[in-house]
Amino acid sequence: MRTISALFILIFFLFYTSSGFVAGGKLFSTVFGVEYFTALTIGVLVIISYTFLGGFMAVCWTDFFQGLLMVLAITIVPFAAMNGLGGISSTVDIIRTIDPSLLTPFTGSDGSLISLISVVSLLAWGFGYFGQPHILVRFMAINDPEEIKQSRAIAITWVTISLAFAVIVGLVGRAYVPEFLAGASSETVFMVMVNSLFHPIIAGIMLAAILAAIMSTADSQLLVAASAFTEDIYRLVFKSDATQKELVWMGRITVIGISLLAYYFALDPASSVLDLVAYAWAGFGAAFGPAIIFSLFSRKVTRNAVLGGMISGGVMVILWKQLSGGIFDLYEIVPGFILSSIVILLITKMDREPASEIQEEFERVQQSA
Repeated sequence: MRTISALFILIFFLFYTSSGFVAGGKLFSTVFGVEYFTALTIGVLVIISYTFLGGFMAVCWTDFFQGLLMVLAITIVPFAAMNGLGGISSTVDIIRTIDPSLLTPFTGSDGSLISLISVVSLLAWGFGYFGQPHILVRFMAINDPEEIKQSRAIAITWVTISLAFAVIVGLVGRAYVPEFLAGASSETVFMVMVNSLFHPIIAGIMLAAILAAIMSTADSQLLVAASAFTEDIYRLVFKSDATQKELVWMGRITVIGISLLAYYFALDPASSVLDLVAYAWAGFGAAFGPAIIFSLFSRKVTRNAVLGGMISGGVMVILWKQLSGGIFDLYEIVPGFILSSIVILLITKMDREPASEIQEEFERVQQSA
């Protein structure tokens, strides 16, 4: 089971890491005016360097400070832009003039109601949080169980602020940037606004927030992927007596290997950060989300059920992504999550119950939570 989960981690983190590299390439290209290939190479080297040298604790501390920088930037920039446009009411009027549908939550750009498939697909993003290894590993690293409740509150607050202001940045950006940035270029609207609004020094600090967002995600993904390969594939399958020094070096080699593959996938400047993230998010959510939820709330879930759920959910996401049109426009996490849940329930009913010792341990953990 560990080997199967490690394979899914490596597959989907490859695309997730690639999305970070694309974002980094677009950042350096916009800020320094260099071609995308050069900008991408610079961004990849920066991310690999401090992930390779720092390790988990370095990543945790840098993530903390980078998170603070991101909160400041994503809240300051839209308000500065609205001030330049004459205030909130003036900004709303400009947005309404450009496209009234932008201010109605269930209306598309053509004025028609968005489809049920689109609504379900948007809401289904929430399922992904249950299965993200680079997020879960932060909670696993907590020393005191009493801190979990506090950590949960902090995490929810952070997500609420960041997602809400990301939407505001997009709306204000449509009003502030006269020429509409189409396609993948629309993902540079924050950078365009910052360059226009602030003195170069302040703009540099604000743009560093984007680099912080990229690095804090990419480094976590690379470390989790490296750990999955070294512990769950290399040591478990190939060399059970590997020394700690060997594992450290194998982890570093894995970081470089995944980075190079992700770099290859990121070479296309037309790549969409959102599309790459969505695919990886769905893969993790469907493969690991149901397994984690059922394992937390049912003492009868078996190893075989979890394994079946992981395989069915992950494979469904991969297959669904290859199809399009009609029902296949539904976000792939939905069928993947549903199939994984069904498989877990069916195998649990057909399989033998876990040993009494395991069920007793489950009860003890439940009571202490």
